[in-house]
Amino acid sequence: MKLQRLTLSLAVALAASASAHADMVSPDQANNAWYSDAQTRLQAKIAEANKPTINQAKNVILFVGDGMGISTLTASRILQGQRAGKPGEEGYLSFEEFPYSALVKTYNVDAQTPDSAGTMTAMMSGLKTDVGVIGVDEDIERGNCATVAGNEVVTALELAEIKGLSTGVVSTARITHATPAATYAHAADRNWEDISDMKVEENPERANCKDIADQLVNFENYLEARYPGVDVNGIEVAMGGGRRHFLPKDEAANSADAVSSVEGDRSDNRNLTTEWQAAYPNGTYVMDQAGFDAINADSTERVLGLFNESHMQYEADRGNDIAGEPSIAQMTAKAIDILDNNEKGFFLMVESGRIDHAHHAGNAAGGLNETIAFAQAVQAAVDNTNPEETLILVTADHSHVFTIAGYPKRGNPILGKVVGVGSTEPSLASDSQPYTTLGYMNGRGFADLGAETDSDEGYNQDINAGRQNLTNVDTTAPGYHQESLIPSSSETHAGEDITLHAQGPGAHMAQGVIEQSVVFHIVNRALGLTGE
Repeated sequence: MKLQRLTLSLAVALAASASAHADMVSPDQANNAWYSDAQTRLQAKIAEANKPTINQAKNVILFVGDGMGISTLTASRILQGQRAGKPGEEGYLSFEEFPYSALVKTYNVDAQTPDSAGTMTAMMSGLKTDVGVIGVDEDIERGNCATVAGNEVVTALELAEIKGLSTGVVSTARITHATPAATYAHAADRNWEDISDMKVEENPERANCKDIADQLVNFENYLEARYPGVDVNGIEVAMGGGRRHFLPKDEAANSADAVSSVEGDRSDNRNLTTEWQAAYPNGTYVMDQAGFDAINADSTERVLGLFNESHMQYEADRGNDIAGEPSIAQMTAKAIDILDNNEKGFFLMVESGRIDHAHHAGNAAGGLNETIAFAQAVQAAVDNTNPEETLILVTADHSHVFTIAGYPKRGNPILGKVVGVGSTEPSLASDSQPYTTLGYMNGRGFADLGAETDSDEGYNQDINAGRQNLTNVDTTAPGYHQESLIPSSSETHAGEDITLHAQGPGAHMAQGVIEQSVVFHIVNRALGLTGE
């Protein structure tokens, strides 16, 4: 009884002390917008933590911002806010409002700084692997076709198919590129997007290996062959770029918006788009905006959408596409509308591949613009799903050597030159030249391309690393390519942690600092794919 009375007395004393301390907060402090906003957000976190824990989800959507490191998130949220007429720093991207988050370690088994093939394989299979290989474990020898057999790993998408869920893969990159390919393919080299990439005539031992485009079109057959007794109905939605890897090297097979004189790359004379249509006569093949818009999501059984010869356009250039192509938000919403026809649920992976490409080109404006479009796609998923049955995960595969530096004042244009607190003129470095807030550790370096929105135009310029006189350069223009320190043909990935944001059933599993392979296990637990 004495212990009970002592505990009660202590509780009363602590409550009285807290009340006394509360009185120490002045009305001005309590009414301060920063103070009250922090209180509101903390209360929301407490309310979320007190909700009953729900592990099981009907649907899972995994969003991957390729190359979307933490500095990219910060700069993108600032740019988003500044476009809305605000200082920018106080805002949030859509998924940054999710209640749970974690830091994710991205290294590959054999590499401190990773690539997309190894990182996405980790997220899709639950184990880490080497650089440059897809859907296989670390016992693989890159480029050695014979080492694939026996080293394949089952992916979350494959397990979802086996469970009877609908599945989808959406990307603004080529649908055969490393990140989307890791959901459905198993290859000794990420570059084997079609048979011509494998150079079988020089390497006859690769004749029995299947290229990535072939593995997408014949996904159902190959999965059933790997697991005798399994009966699946194939991927319901596949949308992205990369049409050249599905078409024969024959001008007669060109699409209406072909850029090259011969669009197809395949050296085996196969047209995989017609093979897919023959295999799925109730499916819909589309290659432009008009075809996309005509899809009736309620009645459409499955879709193969190949909207560009190579990667899809950067978001800023979509209007320039010859035949037109949908945005990542439009593809996301359409995919959900088709996949949710299955009462059992679905698994969908959505990649924004061109964040990565803009950074490789050294064009921050392009990378940030793609990130903002990606956040809009996440919001489209939130708006089109039930949060009580759909787990939404948003992450990246790796980061880039992209920095935010100097001491710019609050609200200074994130793409602009550094202007210090209390000043109206650009700050000068020790070389008496102005400098930008954003920059790259390595890459092609400075280019002033003005209003040009195609980040890849930077590759048509000479490598120009090092300091430049930016006095009369508009660094906020979309065609400005930031200075870099170390000259290289392309800016590189970086090795620091990236983020994971989660909302919905099972979201509470996204906490702390985790290995990238844990992402698979979160998906697995949420959908009950392996019964663990």
